[in-house]
Amino acid sequence: MDNQSFGIGILGIGSCLPDRVITNFDLEKMVDTTNDWIVKRTGISERRILEKDEPAYKLGVKAAQKAIDDAGLKPEDIDFIIVTTSTPDYLTPSMSCIIQSEIGAVNAAAVDINAACTGFIYALKIAEPLIISGFYKKILLISCESLSKVTDWEDRATCVLFGDGAGAVVIGAVEKGLGIVKTCVGADGSIGHNLTIPCCYMNSSDIEKRTHENKRVLWMDGSEVFKFAVKAMADAISKVLENSNFSIEDVKLIIPHQANIRIIDGAAKKLGISLSKMYTNLHKYGNISSASIPVALNEAHDLNLIEKGELAILVGFGGGLTWGSTLIKWNR
Repeated sequence: MDNQSFGIGILGIGSCLPDRVITNFDLEKMVDTTNDWIVKRTGISERRILEKDEPAYKLGVKAAQKAIDDAGLKPEDIDFIIVTTSTPDYLTPSMSCIIQSEIGAVNAAAVDINAACTGFIYALKIAEPLIISGFYKKILLISCESLSKVTDWEDRATCVLFGDGAGAVVIGAVEKGLGIVKTCVGADGSIGHNLTIPCCYMNSSDIEKRTHENKRVLWMDGSEVFKFAVKAMADAISKVLENSNFSIEDVKLIIPHQANIRIIDGAAKKLGISLSKMYTNLHKYGNISSASIPVALNEAHDLNLIEKGELAILVGFGGGLTWGSTLIKWNR
């Protein structure tokens, strides 16, 4: 960033959530659980869910249109689209190609990536050098998820956690000294078996773990993922700060992946910071996978919680297992 005549930052941002709300009290009627149990263990009170016949890409379309409008651009100004999703409507055509067509981004290449809940951070890591190279000028990143379609609604351990939604940003050149400072990403596939969503193949272990009739649903080892997540989030924040020569005290706001309030609180304690420095909205939306960070960022921006020139950290973890963090000097 220091050797460039410009920074790489967020030109526009938008999000979209489904209209349908499922509260904890609704879940009490579906599985053996209570509102108090869910809130105490997760921090979640309600989540937004697509209707059964409603595709996820429509959320991505609306989020993308809002981000493009917010950037003061037209769809034809976009020259690359990256969609992050672990729940595409189709394996092919990709979610990115569907959205490209729907919004009229006729000049854009389009590709999907899957880093589960860390997807948005991975997309930032991919987009930044593409703009630095000069080959692309305006990149649209869309995180679009429909976890309700792969949730086992008979499993009280997981069905209370997830929701649907989409967030989008347009990335491009900004004033020098502003925008993305550093992004760090990582993965450990050797522990990926702790969180799985089968697609075209299932082994015997996958089948045995899923005790209800529908086997093509999300399964996770909650305790193992919890331990991984707390450490991964704290380490990812520390690493991006160390590589940028900033301290945690320099950071105005941290926007973590919205998985579980106990994970966020655990990471805050590990870092020695107040939970108030972490922006949270999971009480309203639950875990919306890769969409959680851009949706939360959109809200924080609308609430004026970050001002131009202030530092923010975006941090996530997810299936794979993956993790990542971005330090950004806000340019809006």
